Amino acid sequence: MIEVAANQPLFITAIDTDAGKTLTSAIFVQALKADYWKPIQAGLPRDTDTVKALVSTLVNYHPSAYELQMPASPHAAAAVEDITIQTTQIKLPTTQKTLIIEGAGGLLVPLNDHEVVIDLASQFEAEVVLVASLYLGSINHTLLSVQELQRRQLPVKGIVFNGTPNPASEQIILQKSRYKKLLHILPEKEVNPTIVKKYAAQLLPNL
Repeated sequence: MIEVAANQPLFITAIDTDAGKTLTSAIFVQALKADYWKPIQAGLPRDTDTVKALVSTLVNYHPSAYELQMPASPHAAAAVEDITIQTTQIKLPTTQKTLIIEGAGGLLVPLNDHEVVIDLASQFEAEVVLVASLYLGSINHTLLSVQELQRRQLPVKGIVFNGTPNPASEQIILQKSRYKKLLHILPEKEVNPTIVKKYAAQLLPNL
């Protein structure tokens, strides 16, 4: 297993595309006063802009290596623009702070013909945060994601649940994964900096 160093980057990934990675990233940035970086962005609005709007502390936002226009899987969006994503060209930003890295889609979303999103976590020697939305079928999707993280022997900080609480689902996921529950984001009528600060305060004691 990769050892976790001081100021280890945190890689925010998820069990599916709409699990809540961007909101989770904003909460981590707020809680840790961390830098934010999304290496590959596809579609508009940019997730970097969303995080900027939600975080009320002054932090650094590092430019993406690829900014694609089509809201699709990175490999598909890149193909439309006649681009091949080269992970060797994606360089980790230099910072003295903790760096929050937001992935694109789920773990195994393809970047090109050979690499997938979670390969970036290995490349950057980052500790993983897995975001799991709660819906019918999410146990299976979450445990498949857990299985892949464990197969790759990646260090995992824990799980963030997102959505209406389902204690039975959460319990079986935590029991089988043996990961720590870091936070539960509830459905909110509006997501704004005040909400992000609230969850940041809840997150800090669990880190």
